Amino acid sequence: MTSKTKKIIRYVAITLLSLVIVSGVFVYIMYNTLIKPNTNLKERVTYSLYIHSDATFDDVVKTLENDSVLLNINSFVNVSKRQEYDNYVKPGRFLLHEGMNNRQIVRVLSGGLQSPVKVTFSYSRYLEKIASKVSKQIEADSASIMNKYNDDSFIKSLDIEGRSKYTLVVPDTYEFYWNTSAEGFWKRMKLESDRFWNESRLKKAEMTGLTVDEVVILASIVEMETSKNDEKARIAGVYMNRLKKGIPLQADPTLAYLINWNAKRILNQHKQIDSPYNTYMYKGLPPGPICFPATATIDAVLNYEVHNYLYFCAKSDFSGYHSFSTTYTQHLLNAKSYHDALNGR
Repeated sequence: MTSKTKKIIRYVAITLLSLVIVSGVFVYIMYNTLIKPNTNLKERVTYSLYIHSDATFDDVVKTLENDSVLLNINSFVNVSKRQEYDNYVKPGRFLLHEGMNNRQIVRVLSGGLQSPVKVTFSYSRYLEKIASKVSKQIEADSASIMNKYNDDSFIKSLDIEGRSKYTLVVPDTYEFYWNTSAEGFWKRMKLESDRFWNESRLKKAEMTGLTVDEVVILASIVEMETSKNDEKARIAGVYMNRLKKGIPLQADPTLAYLINWNAKRILNQHKQIDSPYNTYMYKGLPPGPICFPATATIDAVLNYEVHNYLYFCAKSDFSGYHSFSTTYTQHLLNAKSYHDALNGR
């Protein structure tokens, strides 16, 4: 073998060895950058990353860094910039899992692959409380939710087909994207209200002789009369009997509403307040609901129990249930039994 041949072989060997080393380094870097898991979530397993609508890439990095979500923040930044995620940050709630690598993380974030949140709210005396509860579960704050509700032009744009805007509030559990705006929330509530007030419920409302608004108003009174779902249809039946006979509803909750729920017991002086919400003074339903009732209560009104009762009073055993009567004489006896028990306490 000549000297020249030996040099060529040595050169080729060195070149191949260099290529192997470079390839190995490249594979190592690629593995650590793209393939190697980069989440520090062993104790948490999952992590919810909330990105606000006005957030920048730096904000995302700072959040991940402050919460110690990633093992190597720099490798995430490099992959993000390589895939141009830093220029197209999308808002929302993104769920990161233990074992995810940078490529998977960036794919979720850049693709806007949000994990929805469950938004739950039940009946409430005040819309402000509902807005406050909702705002803790989506990006929109309570003030913006209230402002949109009180924006007449916006409500008009929803086209609620003759219904009052309080029928937009349908307490339940819904899935929302976290970055939902106040406008987006009410638009969704419009869809849910339309879905709730389907053909079957509209037909039942018509059969009661009440409008949709009136059904909700009556349901709001029933809601504040009892927490027992199995009794709501019977109480609704009492009020329907009174409406049909032209007898004042004499519903204590409407008086409690007048004094902003600031009394443990309704007194005779409260019955002298001159207001259309005073159902002792004025016949028929008040002009609006006294709370935002649960859907179960609305259904109780739509399916009210047919009977002859005109009166009801809380039971003296403090079970939360009521005694019903067809005569005022019997009602007075039931009321005395309850008040004696109450005074005894």
